[in-house]
Amino acid sequence: VQLVESGGGLVQPGGSLRLSCAASGFTFSTYIMSWYRQAPGKERELVATIGKAGDSTNYANSVKGRFTISRDNAKNTMYLQMNSLKPEDTAVYYCKRVGFLPKYDYWGQGTQVTVSS
Repeated sequence: VQLVESGGGLVQPGGSLRLSCAASGFTFSTYIMSWYRQAPGKERELVATIGKAGDSTNYANSVKGRFTISRDNAKNTMYLQMNSLKPEDTAVYYCKRVGFLPKYDYWGQGTQVTVSS
């Protein structure tokens, strides 16, 4: 199993970034997937979740209306489109495979997003 995030970087407030999570080693389309983030000194928090077929999504209140989660099961890839970025969005962003039991959860290594002028 492998989850590889990419697309992070430095962006000015109000800017946009698109994160990708490339999955391999398992049947991607059979798992719910999520994005999490962890800012320095804070606990890891759930950002968004997407259903197996991509037809259901949920968002943290702090990103609702600004971020969009999506997936392409043919490419085994999940995305997070982040618009209107704020300094408080600065964090390491992780993708997670949501197992039907916690022991089957799997995390990527994370990608840094920094929002600063």
